[in-house]
Amino acid sequence: MAAKLYGAAELIAERGIGDAKIDEIAEAAGIPRATLYYYFTGKDEILAFLLHDMLDLVAGEVGTAVAGTGTARDRLKAVVGAQLSVMLENPAVCRALVGELGRASRLPDLAKALQMAFHEPVERLLEEGVEDGTLRKLDNPFAAALSVFGAVTVAGLTHAVAGLSSDPATVANEVCDVILGGLQTET
Repeated sequence: MAAKLYGAAELIAERGIGDAKIDEIAEAAGIPRATLYYYFTGKDEILAFLLHDMLDLVAGEVGTAVAGTGTARDRLKAVVGAQLSVMLENPAVCRALVGELGRASRLPDLAKALQMAFHEPVERLLEEGVEDGTLRKLDNPFAAALSVFGAVTVAGLTHAVAGLSSDPATVANEVCDVILGGLQTET
């Protein structure tokens, strides 16, 4: 079902969930209309499903990166690359997310899932980085994890929406340069 619904993401991105008709979504996804109504009560649930499914993909990739080998700094770089890979492999869903940000922000369970999928693992990595000496101690690891997520997400959405570089490794290197190198000159 998820793979087929991704086929409708382009339509949702172009027209918006409010202007797309359920028949058009069914046709774009290659799913009978009755089947959509069996699983979803309406278009908002379809959008929520797409966003949750993409978040599940991100969570899986982030989890793999966090559990990988290497220093906390190396694994943080892998986390950035993992999230960007999922986003740049699904540009239509990213464009739909940008167009439907207001609706997405009203999904409280999405925020909780995001906390568990990204923020908490990154907070742990930041703390592990202090322990292994590859990252500096921060006053507020939660705010830092939120900032990392914001930087990665905005870069990914910008590249997906504007059709910029679709090479996740290149974008990840650019984002990590700012995240890990900072903007301040050396004193």
